[in-house]
Amino acid sequence: MSFYEIIWLFFQICIGYNLILPFFFYLVWIFSKKSSDNRSLNTNSIDYAVIVTAYGEIGMLPSVIHSILASTYHNYLIYIVADNCNVEGLTFSDPRVILLSPPEVLSSNTRSHLYAFNNFRRKHDVVTIVDSDNLLHKEYFNQLNADFHKGFDAVQGLRAAKNLKGTIACLDAARDIYYHFYDGQVLFELGSSATLAGSGMAFKADLYREFLTKNQVSGAGFDKVLQSWLVKNGYRIAFNGHAIIFDEKTSKSEQLVHQRSRWINTWFKYFSLGFQIAGSGITGLSKNMFLFGIVLLRPPLFLFLLASLVCLLANLILGFELYAISWVISFVLFVFSFVLALIHGKADPRIYQSLVQIPRFIMYQVISLLNVRKANKISVATKHFVVDPDHKN
Repeated sequence: MSFYEIIWLFFQICIGYNLILPFFFYLVWIFSKKSSDNRSLNTNSIDYAVIVTAYGEIGMLPSVIHSILASTYHNYLIYIVADNCNVEGLTFSDPRVILLSPPEVLSSNTRSHLYAFNNFRRKHDVVTIVDSDNLLHKEYFNQLNADFHKGFDAVQGLRAAKNLKGTIACLDAARDIYYHFYDGQVLFELGSSATLAGSGMAFKADLYREFLTKNQVSGAGFDKVLQSWLVKNGYRIAFNGHAIIFDEKTSKSEQLVHQRSRWINTWFKYFSLGFQIAGSGITGLSKNMFLFGIVLLRPPLFLFLLASLVCLLANLILGFELYAISWVISFVLFVFSFVLALIHGKADPRIYQSLVQIPRFIMYQVISLLNVRKANKISVATKHFVVDPDHKN
């Protein structure tokens, strides 16, 4: 084997492991998972601060606030941080809802959260983060209680789709199901931490305040910095698939391109944290850190799929049949793993029907990649188009 072939093989391994990693995780998980889920909901009172952030838009705030107030749990206060919003005429009769309008534009999730902290009406035990386009399941707080009473300091809930109107929304939901299964449930039950999703997450209040005061994060990606900070400091992020928050799926192509540009930019900005965490996991013999670090190194889904396809075609052209066969097998294992995630996530039939449009979905994300350098200049928030989403509590 020549030097160049060794380099080519090493490059392919660096890309290809992303295709087979989900299947490997699944095999280990399925043979090690417990046969039953003994969940006992502890209803002992935990005082929650619900931080709802909005930037530039307030149209969806009444819906999310109504869903929170409809919860079966009642020990909480809701802090709405309406950043760069015209709140004239926006009123809520329930005394548990506190509307905050910062005097200057914050343009940052972490600054909005810290602003809420500085305006807390009382000392809360736990903080949960909710976006203005979310809706809460009525048992959301009760389910979170179960994990906090088990001793966890950070919990990520399940972000389910509240709208599946159109192909893009369905494919966006499919992507979320995949990540929630492998980066949430499977990763957590293997002994590591669930990755954070930006909303539907909850933390011990003192812990989250510590993070906010020690980390000033500008632009998108505060959840990436937060999860890395938590794991590096020895915390384990629990995943709770029963703590459901309904999230609006991307429904327009322009919306998708802008959103994914910011997300891709965020990965390039923070993926190197994976080396640090995986390295610390090796030296410190920490399964939590090692597995989590490996997952952080993984490129966005469309990126490693495209890179894998390029490698397959290159091997066919160069006459490396054995390598080409290995790539075909890896693709088959990845598709199988993806379908397994959809099955476990009980995906809506519309999601399965949308899968034939995956090439179109990837094309939009390639456009996003081309816009990645100006990602943070496009917008600090996703524009919302769905007014009357279909969802079920």
